[in-house]
Parts: sequence; C-alpha cells; structure tokens
Amino acid sequence: MSSIATDAKNAGQQAHDSHWIDTAARVGLVAYGLVHIVIAWLAVQLAFGDREGSADSTGAVQQLSEQPFGQALVWAVAVGMFLLAVWQALEAIFGYRDEEGFTRVRKRATSAGKVVIYIVIGVSAVKAATGSSSSSKKGGGTDSTTATVMNWPAGQLLVGAVGLAIMGIGGYLVFRAYTEKFAKHINAEGKSGTSGQAYLWAGKAGYTAKGVSFGIVGALFLYAALTHNAKKSGGLDQALHKVLQQPFGPFLLVLIAIGIAGYGVFCFARAKHFND
Repeated sequence: MSSIATDAKNAGQQAHDSHWIDTAARVGLVAYGLVHIVIAWLAVQLAFGDREGSADSTGAVQQLSEQPFGQALVWAVAVGMFLLAVWQALEAIFGYRDEEGFTRVRKRATSAGKVVIYIVIGVSAVKAATGSSSSSKKGGGTDSTTATVMNWPAGQLLVGAVGLAIMGIGGYLVFRAYTEKFAKHINAEGKSGTSGQAYLWAGKAGYTAKGVSFGIVGALFLYAALTHNAKKSGGLDQALHKVLQQPFGPFLLVLIAIGIAGYGVFCFARAKHFND
C-alpha cells in the first residue's frame, strides 16, 4: 500500500514539474485575463446606467456567450479555467517545496482556494455553453447561501468571520499591489523596458482594484452578519452596485473597472512571461 502511495506521489510530482503544466497555466491565464477584461467592460456599462448584465465572472461568461463565435469562446474559457484548477491543485499538493512551516501551509491553502474559484468559473462557462445557465439562476445566489449558513448553530458568527476573512484577503491584495510582490510572477524579460513598466502598472492597478472589491464584498458579509439580514451579503456584482450608490459613484466605478482590466492585462503578461 505504501508502495502505491509512493508511486502516486512520484507521478504527481513529475506532473507538477513537467513542461505541460506550464503550458496549461499559460492557456488558463489567458482565459482568466479575458474574463477580467469582460468584467471590466460590464462594470463600465453599469457606471453608465446599463444594469442588465451581472458584473462578475458569471456575467462575463454570459456576455462572451452572446458574442460572435461566443460558444467557442466560452468553451475555451471553460477549458482554461479547468487547466488553471489542475495547475493550482498540483501546487496545493506538491508546490512550494522551498518554503517551510506556516509559509508553505499558507501558500498551499491559497492554491487550494484558487482551485475552487477556477472550478466555479469553469462550471459557469460550461453551463453558458450548454445553455443551462439561465435555469440554474432560479432560487440560488449568495444571499440564499448566507441565509442557510446563518440558520446553523453560531451561523451568524461564521458569516461574520467569512466577511472578516474576505476583507483580510482584500487588504493583502492591496499590500501586494503597493509592494509589487506580484511582480515575481513574470520573468526578468517581462519586467524590462517600456512594456515591462506597463505590465507592472497594470498589475498594481489590478491588484488594488481586486483588493478594494474584496474589501467591499467582505464588508457586505460582515454587515449581513451584524444585522442578521442575508440579503445584505453579496458578491462582486453587488459590491460594484454599492460603489455606484456612493458620491461620485460612476467615476469611482470606472476607476475600479480600469483596475480590473489592468488585472486582465497582467494575466496576459503573466502568460507570456511565465515565471511560476
């Protein structure tokens, strides 16, 4: 039995270290970048009064499906997301061998969380490609999930803890933006010259925008817990609607959209100058 486990571990390690997983990651990053570009476009449309689309990954996938060759695009996004999920799953199991202790555990746990995110986007892409996304919207949503959790023992505390955790992630993303820790994801060539500076500025804007968005989402969950009102929680789309309701809301929303688009551009740069 131990021999089988060892063989499985060795096979997984070889997969993690192989050239194909780098190629898979590059393909997935292009798809992820495209999703962010479309989210940014939906956010701009929202800022100018078009409230039909959902300014999140699900809405982005749906928007892609409505374009010429939309079904092919959505299938490409689905494949890309699942490839990213495989890459991060291998990272969660075999990655970060140069790290020790809590740092390794934290980074592997982060990769495991990314697996969930990529699979969720991939599944939504498959649903959009097969035409089943519209029917799956009925009766679901973040607020219904939050309401279910709040009915658990200590559920209100759990929702509040989730909100604080999401806010913490948002703060960390902003920290990564202003310390340029994200720059390690592209190689030296990708950081050199005028294009390299553009990539770094795109990454800085992107991580900042995502950090702010996460912070608002976390605050919505925390407020839902404090008021015991699940409908106050929400994802990215609801967070952007909250931004729109503030003074100078459309202007602020356009700034966030530019940042989200910047993150998409950085994903493209990361795919071209892969350093993971």
